[in-house]
Amino acid sequence: MSTRTLKYPLSESAAEILQAASGRRLADITAETARAGELSMTDFQISADTLRAQAEVARQAGYPQQASNLIRAAELTAVPNAEVLRMYNILRPGRATHAELAALAELLETYYHAPECASLVREAAAIYQTRNLLQK
Repeated sequence: MSTRTLKYPLSESAAEILQAASGRRLADITAETARAGELSMTDFQISADTLRAQAEVARQAGYPQQASNLIRAAELTAVPNAEVLRMYNILRPGRATHAELAALAELLETYYHAPECASLVREAAAIYQTRNLLQK
């Protein structure tokens, strides 16, 4: 897929090539398929590829921070929901030690192949340390 042909909204510019988490093409997720009962919950979940495409559209439009957020979201699609909630709780100020945050970053990077998320956790750990927000 050429990123140069992507434009917002992706449901119009790339519906034939992008897929939901289920693998169903976005073009095939219609009111008709919903009425016919042909859709599953994973048809309504965004895929990592679609998030990456949205990130590219944001980057091309001059929104690098939004693009970074979408890249991290794409990485997190590989992480089970319960694990995302566990990570969220660990990242709250005062909930983890520096070592626990470093271990979380390592898990994200090596097990889930989420280097951008791991980098953000490492950045948070450094800031928490500077601002005395680590668990005592």
